[in-house]
Amino acid sequence: MDLLKPHSNFLRAGPLAAALLGLAQGFACAETPAGPASAQGCAAGDAGIKLPHGFCATVFADGIGHARHLAVSPSGTVYVNTWSGSYYKTKPPPGGFLVALKDTDGDGRADIIARFGETEDKGGQGGTGIAIFQNNLFAESSGRIVRYALNEGQIAPKGEPETAVSGLPLTGEHPMHPFAISGNGEIFVNMGAATNSCQLNNRMRESPGEQPCRELETHGGIWRYSATALNQTFSPRERFATGLRNAEGIAFDPSGRIFVTQHGRDLLAQNWPRLYRPEQGQNLPAEELVELREGADYGWPYCYYDGQQNKLLLAPEYGGDGRMEGICPQKQPPVAAYPAHWAPNDLKFYDGAQFPAAYRGGAFIAFHGSWNRAPGPQGGYNVVFQPFSGGKPSGPFIVFADCFAGAVKEPGRAAHRPSGLAIGPEGALYISDDIGGRIWRVTYQGDKEAPLETVTAAGTDGGTEPGNANLQVPRGMKPEQVALGRRIFQGEIAGAACTGCHGLDGKGSPLGPDLTSGKWLWGDGSLKAITAAIADGIPQPKEHPGVMPPMGGAQLSPEELAAVAAYVWALGHAGQP
Repeated sequence: MDLLKPHSNFLRAGPLAAALLGLAQGFACAETPAGPASAQGCAAGDAGIKLPHGFCATVFADGIGHARHLAVSPSGTVYVNTWSGSYYKTKPPPGGFLVALKDTDGDGRADIIARFGETEDKGGQGGTGIAIFQNNLFAESSGRIVRYALNEGQIAPKGEPETAVSGLPLTGEHPMHPFAISGNGEIFVNMGAATNSCQLNNRMRESPGEQPCRELETHGGIWRYSATALNQTFSPRERFATGLRNAEGIAFDPSGRIFVTQHGRDLLAQNWPRLYRPEQGQNLPAEELVELREGADYGWPYCYYDGQQNKLLLAPEYGGDGRMEGICPQKQPPVAAYPAHWAPNDLKFYDGAQFPAAYRGGAFIAFHGSWNRAPGPQGGYNVVFQPFSGGKPSGPFIVFADCFAGAVKEPGRAAHRPSGLAIGPEGALYISDDIGGRIWRVTYQGDKEAPLETVTAAGTDGGTEPGNANLQVPRGMKPEQVALGRRIFQGEIAGAACTGCHGLDGKGSPLGPDLTSGKWLWGDGSLKAITAAIADGIPQPKEHPGVMPPMGGAQLSPEELAAVAAYVWALGHAGQP
């Protein structure tokens, strides 16, 4: 294992460039069962994840559903919001979507698990956002923010909730509503963009952007409400800031400044191949951390942040070419930037006293992990720490916790994906996972003056596709063509991102269907039907949220199209006579 101190040229090299230095070496992650004794010698065990020296983790809870965001009460009860939206296909556990977890014997594991709130049989789907304010628990629940009274000595609320805000939009690609509550009772809520880049035809090649983008009236920004009022209704009037494609992480620093993370847009190279090379699509745009200001515009969909040039550039949908700034100098740039497509899902500033002094006042960011970094390996699936000083980032981020995904970093095969963060009253860091429903509790037992150290996992971004060694060959094709199709499918040729939605093994992910199941949604499973579906794209998916551009967003010759269609046919007919 390599433990690397953060690079000292953060400001001179630029936020993203400096942050990426030194991340190439590291250890390989095995699968991530909950296990004893980490490589760093933690007596409490590391629960399958890798942490810097002196840090230990326990599995606080497991299998509780698609665990999104977290909140911890002053008494140490952990509250979790779980979700079962269209992004997930598994049935949630019985009971309410909200979960209360309590460790009563001090062993770092919850021995009381109580579910409450809206249930699936009543039409509920759960949610992401959750927070505690003035003895009330606030939670997102199917387009509403509701509040429960927290009574002393009561772990799970018993009474019915009151509605704080209703009518939150549930349409489009980002129907979740993370939120945070300020010390004076203001609720700041994310309204994620309904599309990728406000195109006239979403995610379709060279479709221009709508001018102006009417979606910004109800999406793509932060809205503000009151935590002390009831029965508020969503409308465009409450918009606090705009131009944020999907601000999943919202948090206040120790001085009360509010910061949010932004998921950058997708498909620069796939939708605009004459302007961007495949590797630019892999590495652009940067993910962002911005300081939130009332009335500010952060650029989406008109601009994106180029972490290599360290500036906002005009989006190609609005006339940009990868160099043009256009109106973008008028927008608010980020205060820090991170690798493209890592998906920052939560943000928390560390205000505890348990961790070393170097962590105090800085921010932890949970990266859910990428699906669209082809032709390179996927990335993220980790928790990073961003140092702060004087209300600003003071150095490059470090990778604080890794190996959540296990052997392969991709949506369809990752064992776990970090989603939510919370700081307990004792100073522990809680991390949620929305695949297996695991909650980790991270504590520190070492030198309080220890410097920051990064843990970096190498060799975990790819892997081999199991079960595809002896595929059938469709009539009229050759084995060599199926082999070529496999390379295209895996992103080795033409910048294809097939594995991002369908998985390296073709068995699907939350974004795209299982191609090995033998179930065909857009034809009869014949080579001709598969070829047509790939060539034409899938602008209106039937069962999954992942839109597929023509040719999967790649630049395929007729020979390459035939080859990848043959490979998909072979996946779908594996095991058949």
